[in-house]
Amino acid sequence: MKFSIQLTNELNKLIGFSQPQPKIVVMHGADGMTLDVEFTAVDSMSCAFREVRLRVPSLIDAEFDVLKKWAEELGKRVTYLLENIGPLEFDPANNQVLMRSTPPGKKADAKSFYEVLLQAHSDGNFTLRRFEARKGRPGRDRVDMQTTHEVLTRLVDDLVETIPDV
Repeated sequence: MKFSIQLTNELNKLIGFSQPQPKIVVMHGADGMTLDVEFTAVDSMSCAFREVRLRVPSLIDAEFDVLKKWAEELGKRVTYLLENIGPLEFDPANNQVLMRSTPPGKKADAKSFYEVLLQAHSDGNFTLRRFEARKGRPGRDRVDMQTTHEVLTRLVDDLVETIPDV
C-alpha cells in the first residue's frame, strides 16, 4: 500500500490529537522502505509535525551522484512548501547532501527554514526538519512544521517518486 494511503488512514485516526510530546507514526512500504512522522497535532484538515524520516534500504552505500540526483529532483519537484528547498552542501566524503529553504522565510526578528538531510549510510536516508533562528540569540531552535493533510501526503508521494534507481 502506498505511503500516502497509509498516511491518510493514520491522519484520520489521529484527528483531535494535540500533545507537546510527539506521536511517532511508522509506516512500511515497498522494498523495505519505512516512513516515520512525528506528529504534535492533527485536526480534520491540517497537522503539525516535528520530523519526517524516510528510510530507503536500496540507497544504503549508494554512490554520491545518486544522492546528488535525488537532491536536484526534490528541489525541482517540492515547490509547494512555505519556501522552496534546494541543495546547499554536497559532502561526498560523508556521502550526504544538505538541502535548505532557498531563501529562508523571514520575519522581523527571525528566519525560518526547512532542512533536509539525504544520506547513503546508516538507516536514515531522508530527514526533514524545520528550524527558526532569532536575531540576538545564538543557534537555532527546531519548530513544528504545519501543513494540510493534502500537502503532507503530496510531499510523501514526491519523496518516493523522486528516489533514483540504483
